[in-house]
Amino acid sequence: MAADTTDEELAAGWEASVSSGKGDADDVWNAETGSGGPQASDATQSIAQSAVGSERILNQDEIDSLLGFSLEEENGAKRGGIRALINSALVSYERLPMLEVVFDRLVRLMTTSLRNFTSDNVEVSLDAIQSMRFGDYLNSIPLPAILAVFKAKQLDNFGLLTVDSNLIYSIVDVLLGGRRGTVAMRVEGRPYTTIERVLVTRLVEVILHDARKAFDPLTAVDFELDRIETNPRFAAIAQPANAAILVKLRIDMEDRGGRCELLLPYATLEPIRKMLLQNFMGEKFGRDNIWEGHLATELWSAPTALRVVLDEFKAPLGKMMNLQVGDTLIMNATPDSKAQLMCGDIHLTHGQVGRIGQNVAMRVEAPITHAAKKRVMEAR
Repeated sequence: MAADTTDEELAAGWEASVSSGKGDADDVWNAETGSGGPQASDATQSIAQSAVGSERILNQDEIDSLLGFSLEEENGAKRGGIRALINSALVSYERLPMLEVVFDRLVRLMTTSLRNFTSDNVEVSLDAIQSMRFGDYLNSIPLPAILAVFKAKQLDNFGLLTVDSNLIYSIVDVLLGGRRGTVAMRVEGRPYTTIERVLVTRLVEVILHDARKAFDPLTAVDFELDRIETNPRFAAIAQPANAAILVKLRIDMEDRGGRCELLLPYATLEPIRKMLLQNFMGEKFGRDNIWEGHLATELWSAPTALRVVLDEFKAPLGKMMNLQVGDTLIMNATPDSKAQLMCGDIHLTHGQVGRIGQNVAMRVEAPITHAAKKRVMEAR
């Protein structure tokens, strides 16, 4: 009887363990499949929370910040993230203080010149000055447009001036007597005519002339128009990865107008980089008038030693070392020969030697040349 009880107890315990194991397996299955009531939903949430805690998902703002994209880039905000590393080779124009002064002067000059050019009320405004890569700029040019390639002679490099279609049709309309208050007609899908290209070429020449005058207080730079292009691929004046300064100008003629953009590669500005680094001190572009006047006064009053040379000849050193008292040196000068007035080794002028009282004098018979003055100043 005891043996039977033991067997029954063992069978009941075995059945209980099997049923409990089955319940645990069902709970796990319900948690994984999302079914099984409130207890299953709680298990699912705990599993999801553990997964989120182990791998956190970034939102869109954090992704943009990591990559360096921002809606404030057009307003000149500083880049960050990966884009800051990629564009680290670009130099900000703010490191060249005089550059903004030059372009402000260009805006004032263009306002006057374009009023005379179009006989209309013209307003020129400076929209932005920014640095970017040359290849990115070529890809961002809205077509159709006219691209003027010009050369800076003294800087021995090139620049690019882009005139958009709105400004092209507005200039053509104004110069050919279009009525005010009407929108300039745009004909899409056709190349620019010869008349349009010639009129835009005249506009470009006016802008380049003003650009030369804007750089004059800083340094002499002649901007000469090289060619006119309509395809950006043929206006490649630098490598795509090279940095450049882009100046965006807005030209308004009452109810008409458009944009023109002036692009100067950093390689073009490199020869005058030191001048562009100086601080702005008024319209004199960094010059100190007080020090300049003091220096000029001191230079004019500085003493100068002059020599009057009657004649020069060459002789062996041994003969000169053996000269004795009473020896005679024969020179080629005659009473009518001109004496040379020298300042060191620099020839200034010539004249006739004579006598005034007990003093030997020289009468100057030719003015001092500008080259001689320059050489004396450089020698000082």
